[in-house]
Amino acid sequence: MSFIQLDVIFLLIAALVLAVACIRRRVDRTALWAIVASMLILCVLTAVFDNVMIGVGLFEYASAPLAGIRLGLAPIEDFAYPIGAALLLPGLWLLLTKKGGARR
Repeated sequence: MSFIQLDVIFLLIAALVLAVACIRRRVDRTALWAIVASMLILCVLTAVFDNVMIGVGLFEYASAPLAGIRLGLAPIEDFAYPIGAALLLPGLWLLLTKKGGARR
């Protein structure tokens, strides 16, 4: 199984969790924009720091399981993790917390 196949499975699960959470909690546009903004920020940080770490030789990738598409030195597959986190974590938060719960 290639990294792209694993990424697609992971991203579909993350998107499904967020979709279920948004439907159950009737999430407003502000929350959705916050999710999109965090996803973009995480992708920019991933692009910068992956390129730095690969560039200085902290690690490298075997080319066989990769799609071959890169943003600078970073393989496109690396961006599934920040996108997945930006989808999955808010979804889990919405599903596992009470609506209108007490704030501290």
